[in-house]
Amino acid sequence: MKKLGEAIGKFVVKHRILIVIASILLCIPSLFGYINTDINYDILVYLPEDIDTMKGQDILAKDFDMGSFAMCIVENMSSKDVLDLEEKYKDIEGVVKVVSANDMIGTTIPKEMLPSDVTKQFKKGNSELMLVTLKDSTVAIDAITQMREITNDKVVRIGGMSASTLDTSIVADSEIITYVIVAVILVLIVLMASLNSYVVPFLLLGNIGLAILYNMGSNIFLGQISYITKAIAAVLQLGVTTDFSIFLYHKYEQAKTRVKTNNEAMTLAIGDTLVSIAGSSLTTIAGFLALCTMQLTLGSDIGIVMAKGVFIGVLSTVTIFPAFLLVFDKLVFKTKHKPIIPSFNVIKNFVIKHYKIILLVALVIAYPAYYGNAHVKSYYNLTKDLPQDLKSCVANSELSDEFDLVASQVILVDKGIKDNQMVDEIENVESVNLVLSPSQLSDLAIPDEMIPDDVKDIFESNRYKMIFVNSTEEIATNKLNKVIDKIDHIIKKYDKNAIMAGGGPCMKDLVNIADEDFRNVSIASIGIIFIIMLFVLKSVSLPVLLVSGIELAIFINMAISYYTGDVLPFVASIVIGTIQLGATIDYAILLTTKYLENRKNGIDKIKAMDNAISNSAGSIFVSGMSFFAATFGVGMISKLNMIGSLCNLMSRGALISMFIVICVIPAILLVFDKVIIHTSIGFKQLKNKGEC
Repeated sequence: MKKLGEAIGKFVVKHRILIVIASILLCIPSLFGYINTDINYDILVYLPEDIDTMKGQDILAKDFDMGSFAMCIVENMSSKDVLDLEEKYKDIEGVVKVVSANDMIGTTIPKEMLPSDVTKQFKKGNSELMLVTLKDSTVAIDAITQMREITNDKVVRIGGMSASTLDTSIVADSEIITYVIVAVILVLIVLMASLNSYVVPFLLLGNIGLAILYNMGSNIFLGQISYITKAIAAVLQLGVTTDFSIFLYHKYEQAKTRVKTNNEAMTLAIGDTLVSIAGSSLTTIAGFLALCTMQLTLGSDIGIVMAKGVFIGVLSTVTIFPAFLLVFDKLVFKTKHKPIIPSFNVIKNFVIKHYKIILLVALVIAYPAYYGNAHVKSYYNLTKDLPQDLKSCVANSELSDEFDLVASQVILVDKGIKDNQMVDEIENVESVNLVLSPSQLSDLAIPDEMIPDDVKDIFESNRYKMIFVNSTEEIATNKLNKVIDKIDHIIKKYDKNAIMAGGGPCMKDLVNIADEDFRNVSIASIGIIFIIMLFVLKSVSLPVLLVSGIELAIFINMAISYYTGDVLPFVASIVIGTIQLGATIDYAILLTTKYLENRKNGIDKIKAMDNAISNSAGSIFVSGMSFFAATFGVGMISKLNMIGSLCNLMSRGALISMFIVICVIPAILLVFDKVIIHTSIGFKQLKNKGEC
């Protein structure tokens, strides 16, 4: 690896100008890729395709031409005006059908002649409902945007999942640039203080900025990414790859004291850097790839993008950043200053003197941390993520409060089945306040010839009959899940192949899958990183000890949310452990590597640890603070709770991991020193001398 690094170093030294020019030119295709990468704002599309709810969604799209729908609340409009509005909506690309109670009677029959069963559900005072079906989720956002442009929100309020998705996209897109600016400013402050030149932080961030742009631009080959990935990828890549560039700069500064020319120094620095960051970057990449084990394919979305980002970050660290340093060497030298990094002597001396007590305290903290981690609460209703003053949230709130339309389900049964008795049973399920089916239209004594084809087509296709059910229970709650189970039991009696789809059942599946994903991802990330560390550290015991230390940091991080009463978005609960483990385990590897080098050189364990902390605490501090800075600001300013919570957890996790590595990991290494020596390669000399 070192020979490869030095070969790269010689190439970089020789072609530094070419590399700088090429790195800038690569921005053009990267920017094109970034702009043209589709962004998905609907989390439910990441559910596995083979579950019944997703099969149901597929049937709705193919057989009923209904990929999504919106519920509109129309205020103070005559029947004629409502029908005129329907025609305008129908002209919008992506809108399939528009139906209101007026469609059953036209404009000639007074609404009072409608049966009360219809009017009480679809009309409240001067407000009435209009159902708009949309072809698929890809065109739904544009369609609802145009619907909003036709009428203002005082006349027509548009609710439903697609409207919420539109508002999510508006908020997310408006904040992305702010995320990056805030993260860069805060990281720049950290680097200005911790590095010995005022120019190097700008070169370093320029290098990482290019790597981020390359990463985001290359996402075009994935087809699309989620808005969550788009929102956090840049700041997360900034946080976890900054230390690579810092490490190279420090190696370069050290090499300049040993050789005569900057070119020789950079060649050595690249070789040493590649050797040093290969293991740590591999564990970080592995941590992100562990997210690909999730059934919810959002994990793969985040995992692949971030693993790719770390890999690109490594490449840019050993090519672009060295070229920048060599080209701007004179400017770097002219802006040298004394770095401001706290002295860790007091902490170091305390840790070494009281390491047994520190380990004991860590063990005492471990149980409440584990308990809090296991019992932290999560929520799955993603519409609660949004600011409640958004148009979709106002509309959804009115749908709930005024029309009791809270959680909608769609039942798909064989077209030949008579559904009268089944519908009666469903209506008797507690909290079900509305059931709409083909049979009910005839029960309402509305002649078949008076029912427009648009209305008939909503409920029947060539193969299936659709039944619309609404419950007053909140979506993604245990109460609604029990209601869904009861309805599913009923419909299976009449049609064993019946399927439930819609927001409620999809969220129920999301809850079940997320719980399983949490366990799978934790096991996968620990297992993969354990195996990598086994080869990197050449030890059986060290992977167990170091992973245990970082897992304690993760438990503490999550437990804080539990003991402070925070309810986390489910995605944050699943991915934060893997991200924190993958991003901060290299802190532990850095300290441990230096400790092992000292012990292999025959230094006793106390002096070895003294030297290891002295030589690594500063780097760990700068890396941890950079990760904290990159995510802290985003967590504070984001209006999307999904993004804010995830970034708050990452920033807090960076500080906790940093503390654990500097204080608790040394205690673990000192207490288990003999175990480490007997279970690791390279300590034969110590064993022979009996120094262990």
